[in-house]
Amino acid sequence: MSCTVVVGGFFGDEGKGKIISHLASAGPSPPSVVVRGGAGPNAGHTIHGADGKIYKVRMLPSGFLNRDASVMIGPGVVVDPGVLLDEVERFGAGGRAFVDGACGVIDSGHRGADSAGDLRERIGSTGSGTGPANASRAMRTLRLARDEGSLSGLVRDVPEAVNGALDGGEGVLVEGTQGTFLSLWHGTYPFVTSKDVTASAVCADVGIGPRRVDDVVVVFKSYVTRVGTGPLRGELGAGEAAARGWAEFGTVTGRPRRAAEFDFGLARRAVMLNSATQVAVTKLDVRFPGCAGATSYSDLTGEADAFVRGVEERLGVPATLLGTGPGAGDVIDRREG
Repeated sequence: MSCTVVVGGFFGDEGKGKIISHLASAGPSPPSVVVRGGAGPNAGHTIHGADGKIYKVRMLPSGFLNRDASVMIGPGVVVDPGVLLDEVERFGAGGRAFVDGACGVIDSGHRGADSAGDLRERIGSTGSGTGPANASRAMRTLRLARDEGSLSGLVRDVPEAVNGALDGGEGVLVEGTQGTFLSLWHGTYPFVTSKDVTASAVCADVGIGPRRVDDVVVVFKSYVTRVGTGPLRGELGAGEAAARGWAEFGTVTGRPRRAAEFDFGLARRAVMLNSATQVAVTKLDVRFPGCAGATSYSDLTGEADAFVRGVEERLGVPATLLGTGPGAGDVIDRREG
């Protein structure tokens, strides 16, 4: 069994939820633990389940649809207890969802500061309280999950559990949030999230060292989108984006996503910054409608095949996972074994 880390390659919204949900359930030996790093509930993931339902999560790991897997939140994440507990109940994750006691806790003051403060106007913050909570943590004043009564039934030593699973030969899937260029260190500062969200940081968030990682999957969409303010090279007008079918809305904020062509320069840098061993490319069906629902590489259209081969050649890593539609089964999985 192995440890796989999944992160976003652009500005978030790459379809990580779909890829993570697939990796959490696919193959003869799916992971026994899915653990989330990242910033906090300012990141939303949308998953189309095999049951036909659409799940939108902000706190639970996207692999929760694997009912046999434990789903955990690492100590580097700030949590909103209300959001987390609601998702645990609504999505049937009780008894297998855990949060590390060292996770920071978002309160109403953080949400208020995020909604009405300078961050909202200057960089388009989500209003979730994530940024102010991470600022409080840097100042060593943030309350932690181990001191939050409502979370007492979920608290667990997540790094110990994750490393113990790996020591026991079990598979672990590590889930990142946002995208590489929203990283506080490597992104388009100041239009970024409140911490680093590259693969190395996500590993630190959940308490695993770099030698434990077997694969890093960087997820790209077949075009680029970005919510809120900040630079977007080659940005299309709203009309052109709509004409191409690239008009989308953010999972958390509901704000329209700005769109641009696939950016190979950014993608190459994301591969470098994350030490990617594989990439995933989602929404091929939006860019190439003829391959909608394909589950075999041989079913791709010529244009889609040329695009994927171009991605592999220009990025220097294999494109092992291809999203061809919103459904849980709309994936071409080219991984060996």
